[in-house]
Order: sequence, then structure tokens, then C-alpha cells
Amino acid sequence: MRAPALILAVTALLAAACAPADQATPTPTRVDGVACTKDKLATLTPGKITFGTDQPVYQPWFVDDDPTNGKGFESAVAYAVAEELGYAKTDVVWTRVPFNAAIQPGKKSYDADINEFSITDERRQAVDFSAPYYDVDQVLITLKSSKAASVKTLAEVKKVKIGAQVGTTSFEAAKRLSPEQDVAVYNTNDDAKAALRAGQIDALVVDLPTAFYITSAELDDGQIVGQVPGGDGRPEQFGIVLDKGSPLTGCVSNAVESLRSKGTLAKLEQEWLSSAGNAPELK
Repeated sequence: MRAPALILAVTALLAAACAPADQATPTPTRVDGVACTKDKLATLTPGKITFGTDQPVYQPWFVDDDPTNGKGFESAVAYAVAEELGYAKTDVVWTRVPFNAAIQPGKKSYDADINEFSITDERRQAVDFSAPYYDVDQVLITLKSSKAASVKTLAEVKKVKIGAQVGTTSFEAAKRLSPEQDVAVYNTNDDAKAALRAGQIDALVVDLPTAFYITSAELDDGQIVGQVPGGDGRPEQFGIVLDKGSPLTGCVSNAVESLRSKGTLAKLEQEWLSSAGNAPELK
């Protein structure tokens, strides 16, 4: 009588060993010794993750200046990253942080900030960046009534008055054009657009998706002049900003890379940024 019992016991053990993986308790993902799970992550508020972004924020990155609605590429990316880390949409908190303040050293009011921040070595001295979630081009835009509308070459660009938002890689790209006049600096793209409309500048440098949105939806006679050449041959990439040495950096990067491998980032680009297309490079 014991032999059948032994056989049944062995059979049960073999069945357990061969059970599908999704029936077993999953091993938490760990990055640099940190468990990337909601109950283990050292966020500002336990059980919540706080994202920062500027105010106002613009399409196609955010819709209706409301990061909480999940609409717009960066809002959608933030919620997708949160979900990868185990946070429900209701667990995501948003706070408004001025663009320049978000990348300054010191105590942060956010766990992670998403606001078209290009990853640069200079910024890495003050903050951490996640793995990149978007490759971006910088573009020169103008009004059809402006003298910049007829510009075709980099030599011609030097003769027009250019503006850009302070502290951005758009401003750095504008300086790379080596205009004869100093680049005009504005606190926000809204201020820069107002200056363009008023004729205080001839052209404005912004990233490509923003350029397509501004010229198609915000400026009645807006047009794209062309793409600004890169500075060092490396692609410009956006990353999520975290506090310097944040224990969350590895986990957030891991979440971004997971979204890339699953094709989620590509799908979100298609949904929110596909209308941007391409712009001819100025030479």
C-alpha cells in the first residue's frame, strides 16, 4: 500500500516542478541591489510615485496642460513607467516644477521628472537620468511673413535673429548656428512665440514634434525652416530626471528599457508623435 502512496507523492512533486512559471511566485526585479517593486521603492510618499513637470506643458508631450489625463507622449510614458513598477494610475502624483529648477542640485519635490530633458554630461553633474525614452531633433521655425521664411542654408541662418527657451538644448542648438546677433532667451516657449509674432525675433528653435504642433496649430502662418545640425554627432535623447544618486534611477531605467523591448515606446510614439514626420537638415 505504501508504494502507490510514494508514487503519488513523487508525481505531485514532479507536477509542481513542471508547473507553468506564471503559477509560481515571481522573483522581484532587482537593479543594483534595489527591489523594483512598489512596496520596496523609496519614494517620497510610500505606495505612490511623484512625477514632476513644468507649467505650462505643451502638446504633443501633454494635452490641455494636464499631465494627469495620460494624454500626450510624455504623460503616457510616465504612466507606462509607473505601471511597469507596479503603480496603478491612482498611485501617480504630479507636481509642477519649473524647467530649470528641476535640474538644479538640491532636495527634490519629485521622484522623477519628465519634461523633454535632453541627457547631457553637464546636467549629469547635478541629477541622474533614466535610460533614454526618445531620440529628438532640433528645428528652426518661423512665420511665412518673416525674412527667415526664405532661408535655405546655414550661411543665411546667421543673418536672422533667433530665439529659444532658457536652459534648454534648443537654446544650445540655436547657439550652434552662430548667428550674427546674440540668441534671444525666453523663460517659456509661449514667451518666445509671442516674440516671434511681434517681430522681435525672426525664428525660434524647438524640438521637432513641438515644431510641427506650433506651426500647424498655434501659428496661423507658421512654417518649419529646417533641422539644426547636431553638435557632436551623437543623437540627442530625452531621459527622465531623478535626484543625483537616487535609489530609483536603476529601476526607472529598467522600466524604460522594458517598455522599449515590448514595443510600448514605439506604439506611444506612433500614437502621439507620428504627425511630426521629418524636416530637411540645414546645410
